[in-house]
Amino acid sequence: MKLQTPVDPERLTGGISYKDSIVVLGSCFADNIGEKMKESGFDACVNPFGTLYNPVSLSNAAARLFSGVPFTGDECVEMGANAGKICSFSHHTSFARDTEVEFLENANASLSEASAFWKRCSKVIITLGTAWCFRFNETGETVANCLKRPAAEFTRYRLDVQSVKGILSRMVGRNPDKEFIFTVSPVRHLADGAHGNQISKSTLLLAVDSICRENPSQCEYFPAYEIVMDELRDYRFYAEDMVHPSAQAVGYIWERFLSAALPDEERVTYDAKMKLFKASRHRNNLL
Repeated sequence: MKLQTPVDPERLTGGISYKDSIVVLGSCFADNIGEKMKESGFDACVNPFGTLYNPVSLSNAAARLFSGVPFTGDECVEMGANAGKICSFSHHTSFARDTEVEFLENANASLSEASAFWKRCSKVIITLGTAWCFRFNETGETVANCLKRPAAEFTRYRLDVQSVKGILSRMVGRNPDKEFIFTVSPVRHLADGAHGNQISKSTLLLAVDSICRENPSQCEYFPAYEIVMDELRDYRFYAEDMVHPSAQAVGYIWERFLSAALPDEERVTYDAKMKLFKASRHRNNLL
């Protein structure tokens, strides 16, 4: 009796190795996988601007890492809803601080470190969350986060397949020294409605498929979205919000990713590093 629809990811040609320096950018699912990478001893830089969701913001983040140009006061934005915090439209709200000076110090310290990492990294993992974007009406800038400001200040729009493909293709083209692994986040954006979420995910999937077909030596795809939607097609694999994958689901996808991406000869290294991590966590719990 079959109780699942198995998804068998193809072995990634490039994959990841302990010899690689890896940048992980994207949605909260990227945070989950990035944390797993750090726990298991990979040389990884994870979301140096905070969680990012749409292709425009992800491409802008990669461009900023490439240039290393510091953030300035002109980019500081006061958050709405009486938050009393300063952030920027390039960052997640986790970067918000009480003053402009504090925000810029923190944002530029993170940028400086991450930009240096970007210049030497060999692999980039991009997790796309949504094709829906928000444009700040005053400047025309597509924002990474609306920072709780009034909805009337923004125009919501959805990228089409060719737009997403063009944005990501330019990002890949600017970085010929790096290999890209694309994933589409299994986290559902139900604020767009169930149908809107499906259209969004389909747009991302079609664009990434086209990029990988046209750049097979530089771009690969890992089916995290399909594994959750098909193999883990049960609400017990979701967190309490019924939107985000549970810790168990994240762990399952991580193991499937390792099977597809990590060379067999490095599995011993992975097991040894995980043993050290678990031992250190146990010691910390005893303190």
